[in-house]
Amino acid sequence: MHVPVQATDREIWRDGIASEGTRLIPEETPLALTYNGGTYAVMMGTPQNLEDFAVGFSVNEGIVGSVEDIRSLDVVRLDDGIELRIWLASEDAARISERRRHVAGPTGCGICGIESIAEAVRPAAVVPQGQTFTPEQIMAAMQAIAPLQSINMQTRAVHAAAFWSAAGGIVALREDVGRHNALDKLAGALARSRADARGGMVLLTSRVSVEMVQKTAAIGAPVMVAVSAPTALALRTAEAAGITLIAIARQDGFEIFSHGSRIVARHATEVADVA
Repeated sequence: MHVPVQATDREIWRDGIASEGTRLIPEETPLALTYNGGTYAVMMGTPQNLEDFAVGFSVNEGIVGSVEDIRSLDVVRLDDGIELRIWLASEDAARISERRRHVAGPTGCGICGIESIAEAVRPAAVVPQGQTFTPEQIMAAMQAIAPLQSINMQTRAVHAAAFWSAAGGIVALREDVGRHNALDKLAGALARSRADARGGMVLLTSRVSVEMVQKTAAIGAPVMVAVSAPTALALRTAEAAGITLIAIARQDGFEIFSHGSRIVARHATEVADVA
């Protein structure tokens, strides 16, 4: 049986004193994504919210244009892993067979099996302008993540990706041992609920690599906020995609790396509303 966490006994050595105890740790299992019977990728991930993962991976990788392109989806739990069986229209299946990859991706691998440099650094989709946000909203959104991370509260060992909107607060949050998987799960949750990402922000508890920007652009969110720093390529990709990239988000503030015009002080927003 695949569960997201398990209890394990361990020896503890702290302050020169030995003791014993039990700790909850996150599960990690192979997740095979198959399309019309053929294996496309095998990723290591947390066995939770797997329908969201399958849909989000399919959309973010450009395998399908939208959730409507998926004819059926089955989660098949095997002894040594889980198979996500996705069925597409025959014309889509023929296209996928040309780019199929047979890889075992390490935890959170974002571009495992990519065969060309051009494919790895493909341009991200350009996001629409979207709405503006205040610094107070950004801080409140990031502070709302931790209480909702049920697996991380038990294990302190998984990443989270969340979507926040001014109207609904944290609309969805997904966790995984892999940061890319967490974002794919979030993308799938938003796609399945037909959420409009243009009015909110993607929130990450990880660093920002180029794949995370590409996935956020595929979601269509105009703003992404992360607790850690971006890479230089991630920053260039965010600039080209029109994404407001905010990082080093801590309790005392954050740093804006690109397209800062979407972030406005509260008094500026109030003046605009009055006008």
